[in-house]
Amino acid sequence: MDTYGFLRFIADSWALVALTAVFVGVIFFAYRPGSKRLHDDAAATIFRNDTKPAADDRRGKVEA
Repeated sequence: MDTYGFLRFIADSWALVALTAVFVGVIFFAYRPGSKRLHDDAAATIFRNDTKPAADDRRGKVEA
């Protein structure tokens, strides 16, 4: 078997199996039991230390 045929065989069969296993592993990792708290924490990270904007005393006035 030539090199191209061998590499094509590996890419067509074993690489597909490996990438499918990685995909299933990532999906399982994301939806594993007990990960909801971590995902909620990551989603709310941008709102930690969030302060309200200061009141604007110049309402309606445009700066020149």
